[in-house]
Amino acid sequence: MNLRFVTKTIHAYLDYPVALSLMAMPFLLGLGSSHPLALWLSVGTGVAALLLTLLTDHQFGVVRVIPYSVHLAVDFTVGVVFLLAPFVLGFAGLDAWYYWINAIAVLTVVTLHKPD
Repeated sequence: MNLRFVTKTIHAYLDYPVALSLMAMPFLLGLGSSHPLALWLSVGTGVAALLLTLLTDHQFGVVRVIPYSVHLAVDFTVGVVFLLAPFVLGFAGLDAWYYWINAIAVLTVVTLHKPD
């Protein structure tokens, strides 16, 4: 049984809401109490994710210049950075949990990607 079910189309549908939530949720949750970067790392990543999505060669890309495989590699890198950021930058409490939960979500989507 193959557990890889996240298609390129499913991933494309997720990209815009995820990018927007990475920009909005830190403000809504009041992140940054343990370190100012806990707020701004997510916001900056959200802006970068929005640009990456706009430029990715998938059905919702506007200027399709970035191969989907590169997009997946960037997502994987973001997942690893989010996993390590609380340890490296000293995030605590909600700040840390926000990044760990997002890391698990991103790495799960990348890991469950169904090859074309």
